[in-house]
This record gives sequence, structure tokens and C-alpha cells, in this order.
Amino acid sequence: MNKMRLQYLFLALLMLAGLVFSGCGGGSSNPASATDTQTSDGQVVVSLTDAPGDFSSYTVDVLSLTLTKANGAEVSALPLETRIDFSQYTDMTEFLTAAAVPSGAYVSAAMTLDYSNADIWVEDESGDPTEVVAIQDADGNPVTTLTATVNLEGRSRLVIAPGVPAHLTLDFNLEATNKVTFDDAGIPTVTVDPFIVADVNRSDYKLHRMRGLLDDVSTDQGWFTIYLRPFYCALNGKDNRFGELTVATDNATTFDIDGQQYTGQEGLTAMAELTQMTAVVAVGDLQFNPLRFKAREVYTGSSVPGGTLDVVSGSVVRRDGDTLIVKGATLTRTDGTIFFNDEATIQVGPDTVVTRQFSTDPFSSDDISVGQRGDFWGALSETDPFALVLDATQGYARMNMTTVRGSVKAVDDNDSTAQLTMDLQTINHRRVAEFDFTGTGLDTDHDAEPDNYQINTGSLNLDSLTVAAPVKVRGFVQPFGQAPADFNAQTLISVTDMRAFMKVQWMRSSATAIQSATADGLVLNLDNVGAFHHLIRGWVVTDLTQLDTAPMLAPQTDGTGLFVLRYHGVAQVVPNFEDFANALQGYMEDGAGVHKLAAVGAFDDASAVLTADVIEIQLF
Repeated sequence: MNKMRLQYLFLALLMLAGLVFSGCGGGSSNPASATDTQTSDGQVVVSLTDAPGDFSSYTVDVLSLTLTKANGAEVSALPLETRIDFSQYTDMTEFLTAAAVPSGAYVSAAMTLDYSNADIWVEDESGDPTEVVAIQDADGNPVTTLTATVNLEGRSRLVIAPGVPAHLTLDFNLEATNKVTFDDAGIPTVTVDPFIVADVNRSDYKLHRMRGLLDDVSTDQGWFTIYLRPFYCALNGKDNRFGELTVATDNATTFDIDGQQYTGQEGLTAMAELTQMTAVVAVGDLQFNPLRFKAREVYTGSSVPGGTLDVVSGSVVRRDGDTLIVKGATLTRTDGTIFFNDEATIQVGPDTVVTRQFSTDPFSSDDISVGQRGDFWGALSETDPFALVLDATQGYARMNMTTVRGSVKAVDDNDSTAQLTMDLQTINHRRVAEFDFTGTGLDTDHDAEPDNYQINTGSLNLDSLTVAAPVKVRGFVQPFGQAPADFNAQTLISVTDMRAFMKVQWMRSSATAIQSATADGLVLNLDNVGAFHHLIRGWVVTDLTQLDTAPMLAPQTDGTGLFVLRYHGVAQVVPNFEDFANALQGYMEDGAGVHKLAAVGAFDDASAVLTADVIEIQLF
């Protein structure tokens, strides 16, 4: 196993029985709800997301979220402590809270994380589950609580005004802020150095999810409102401390209500018949001017995990007749408690009601194939935590959007079966070695092959794809026994074009970390770097020490961005790159050294230049 494999193992969702989430805790004050604001207050909707990475389980307690105004006043925006698995939000952004806060300009946000009860599991070299108990900071000290602070300046400036709702997305980049290493005995250690990127009124390709309890429905105006219940908060009790938000619908919105399918107005009418405080999950898009959330799909009642049936969620790694083997299994019991297990067996049959995300077309259990991510409703027939069996023969199954990653092997616009062939690396963040593709093809000669995985891309544009380029594809696996093609794409993302995240830490404060600092850029010297010396684009990790040329941080054309220097506990925010470079040079001439650097922007592989609009450097 090479060094990079040791440092960046794919983490699996491998929780043993008995590890149960207590969704929300007490502790914080109770600010006014989003529907109870004063005239001097405005509303900010805060969401959490995570840049794509290798983690599939990373659970910690979030103790607080504090916004700081330009005059130094602090406002708590999180009414209760809550437990979060950050790894679940690499392909989705979840609404955390809708808080009423005083009007004004806010210059920073701080999130305090508690690792004392963290649940982090990794795979060892053999793919077996190993619990992480050693968690340390970048200096090797044991971690209990950490506070990650982000400045809100430049394009991330947060201004709250009465009657003008704002949206703040906090991106906790797991890949860039965590490193996994194994000692000679196979014991893992996680080194964590939190860094958060903030965006105000951010709009990107990610779907947003809103979870909570139904309040009101307007069939005439096409909306409904829910009390937010983020992450693993219990879906019960009339508690509006996380705020109340409105969900807009249209004729294309699909509804899954107690296992029944509806579209558009018909679905909204059916929702109006539900009792208040019914569990609701809405998935859709955040839109701006004005700020609003429009649902693509809505799930309510027993169609939401934690209802009248037990639910197992995960990825199908093997199928034998009507028996599915699911890995990365999350079990949600009817009482709302959540358990994590490495593997579960699912029994399906002709009476299993099967649906597919974003579709009202008819499906059957025969459509569920290897690699498909799904939710399965039924009754546990075997509760042994190491041999879970869920009987879904009289239950439900929902096929969810699946993500495959790898490199381009061939592009053929003329092939009507598969326009893209990939050398597959992961399915839903799991290594392809874990999947058994037997039976996926029309016959054994046509079973899916991970090193020649055939993608039907339909009318998607393939012009940006070149052989060997990394690529990410989202869609649905071809029905079992019907390959080729092996996969049907709905979105296709060239990872080389994705926003890059650079993190470098020097073992000691380095007076030579910056070779040169000019208006044209900062050239880095990677001698004596510590745990972090990487660039991350999506799931792709680049070791900066292996580049042929020294990496450089360059400004955007207009030289503007969010540039921060931290020295002796003081944060200096400089909006212009040339002034930033001059200030850095001045500090270093006075004897300061660079300890940490983080930057975000667009990376060019040929020149090793990161054109950055966010740079933060910590000096000592």
C-alpha cells in the first residue's frame, strides 16, 4: 500500500450496534423564531455542506454557531446543540437553522465542534472496520473541542436587513482538514485542523435538503411551511427553535406521501389532508432574488425514515436472486433512533413497492442492481447487529441518486449504448473492490466491469472530457441483468474544473515558507512541511510535494478576494492581493514565520498555479 493510500483511505460508514445518535441537545439560548422577528431584526438561513472527499462517516457534536458584527457584538445563531455527520453532505447541502438576528453587517462566523464523543470509523488495509479513538490537532495534541472561524468579507460579506432574508453556506471541508494515518500495529489516528469556507447567497450544483415537521399548506399559492429539524433531531414535538421555512412547489414537483406517488398540484392537495406535525423531507434548489426554496421532491409520513417501518439505507454491493447485500448501512428504527452497521441483508420481492428519486415512473424490485444507492422500508427479521436482515417483501424501496467516480477511458459520441467508458474507482465513496457485479449483464459476458464501466450519457455535453481525466457522474445504475450500458447519467462533472482547496502546514514556523511574495503571486517552499501539504479537487488529492515545480498562489485578474493574515491572535483582512503580499512580506522581514496556509480557487496542473480568491495564512 503506498503512502497516499495510507494517508487517504476511503472511510466507510461502519458503526457497531449500540452507537445511537441523540439528535439535538440542550444548552444554547432560544432566539426568536423566523416567524417571530422584530422590526429591527432580519432573517439569516444557515446551511451546512462539505466538499467531496473520502469520508463516509464523520460524526461530531456542534456546540454553537456564533455570528460577530463589525462592532464586535456576538449573536448565537444555533438554538440547540446538534449532532452532525458531516460526511453525508458531500453531494447535498442541508438547512441547519433559520434564525432571527439583529440587522447589520457581520464580519465573521465561528463554529465550535466537540470531539469528545466523536464517531469516526475507517477501513484498514484489508477493508475491515477500525474505530478511530486517537484524534489530535495539527500540533499532535489530543482534541476535545475546536472552534473553526471564518471571516465574512468580500464576496462572503453577510448583511442582514429587515425584510430581506439572507443565506449563509458553511463548507466544512473534511478532505482538506483531516488526515488519517496508521501505525505499524494498524491503529489509525486522525489529525484534524478545521477550516471553513463561507459563501453568502451561494448557488451551485448541489441539491439542498430541508427536514422537519409540517405546519401549514397553501394549495392555492403552491407552498407549504415546516418547522426545521436538521440532521438527526427527533421528528416530534412542536418546537420552532430552529426556525420555520416555506417550501415552494410547482407542476414538476414529485410527492411520496405514505408510499403513494403524486405530481404537482395533486401532491400538494394530498399534503393538505395530513395532520399538522407530520414528518417532511424536501429536496430541491435554493433560488435567489428573492431568496426561496423550490422543491423537486417531497417525502412525508411513513415515506420519511423514522415512521412506521424500519429503514435501512446504503449501497447494494451484491445481489443473489431477491437478496440484496447493502454496505455502509444506516438503520433508522421506528422510534427514530439511528444505528450504523457495516453490512445488512435486504429481502425484496414482487410485492415490494419500488420508486426512484425524481421520477413517478413504475419500477419493480428487478430494477435494483449492484451499485445502486437506496432506502429500504420493512421489518427487521434478524436484529443481530452483525447480521442485520430487513424483510422488505411487503415494504418499500427507493432508488436514490448514485455517484460514480473514476477516470475517463474512452469517449464515443456515436455509441448509442455507452458514450463514456470509465476506469471506475469508487461508487458512493466505496471502493469498487467491494462490489460483486455478477448478474448485472444480459449474460455473463456483459456483466459490468469496473475498469471498463460503460456510461449512457444521453444528451450530456462530453466536450470537456479527455482520456485519463478525472470525472464524477451522478445518475442511476442500469436495472439488474440489463447491462450494457452499466449506468445512466443525469449529471457529469469534470473534476479538473472543480474549485480547488489547498492546505499546507509547516512542521515549525518557517521563515522560508514563501520563496517570493509579489503582486504576481506567492511562490511556496515546501521544505519541512507537516501533516498537510495537499490540493483537493472534489475527491482528487494532489500531493504538492510531488509536483515538478513549486506551487504558486496567484490573484484573480482584478486582484480582489478575501485575504487574511493571522498573527499573535489578530486577524488582518486585506481585500487586495498586492497589499496582502506586501503585508506578508513585511511581517516576514520583521521575523515572523509561516505556520499554516489555506487557499481556495482554480488550479492549473501544467503551471502548478492556484488562482485564489480566498487565502488565509497563520504566522508565528
